[in-house]
Amino acid sequence: MSKSAELAALIREQAGDEPPEFGLILGSGLGHLSGTVDGTAIPYSDLPGFPHAGVSGHVPQLVIGELEGRRVAVFGGRAHYYESGKADVMRLPLEVLKELGCDRLLLTNAAGSLRADIPPGGLMLLNDHIAFAGTNPLIGEKTDARFVPLTDAHDAELRAALTLAAADEGIDMAEGVYCWFSGPSFETPAEIRAAKVLGADAVGMSTVPEIILGRFLGLRCAAISVITNMGAGLSDESISHDHTKAMAPLGAAKLERILRRFLRDA
Repeated sequence: MSKSAELAALIREQAGDEPPEFGLILGSGLGHLSGTVDGTAIPYSDLPGFPHAGVSGHVPQLVIGELEGRRVAVFGGRAHYYESGKADVMRLPLEVLKELGCDRLLLTNAAGSLRADIPPGGLMLLNDHIAFAGTNPLIGEKTDARFVPLTDAHDAELRAALTLAAADEGIDMAEGVYCWFSGPSFETPAEIRAAKVLGADAVGMSTVPEIILGRFLGLRCAAISVITNMGAGLSDESISHDHTKAMAPLGAAKLERILRRFLRDA
């Protein structure tokens, strides 16, 4: 039995056999949402091989249960490439999600905006991405399955449903291209200018590896960024992790409304 199958069996023993309809990976400012799920919370430390998710602002637990009438598997935190140098650090959790019978993955993150019309506190639905970090979570995969097409990496049907949920809630949500930098240092003004030339609308340190892994596993994926700051050199604000954590709740409250509406209408 594979590691993911063993962990899925362990999770079913605690949370029941019903497959989750949606997996959610929560970024900075949204970790509390896992505590609102009516179900079973399992600390990552009880799931051998799960990452420790050691970034402040994340809640390292998997919660299986009901949210707005839908069966969900909520990852209260993620591990990042910059914590270990391993781009595939979230592979096992996503393999477990697939093993549990889930086929749709929603991701959230905190990001810096490159557009004046998407200010801090705003939201951006990802319609594409740039892997500027220069690595890939499938490096080392031995099978030909590693050659994953990413033309439809950000699922059009899920994006349309999220856009409709935002409109029904009266919330402005832009769409754009997310550029993944490795972190943990923030980008330089020159890197931000380069990202803009490449066509990026926001920058961040997560999500793209999980999208690639999700598509590798056959999951339909969609992601939304909570904008916490403008990119370096685009404003006078001081960029820091503390600033990110302080600003994330502004957009996270709106994003939570969108996610709940999306689940209710799914």
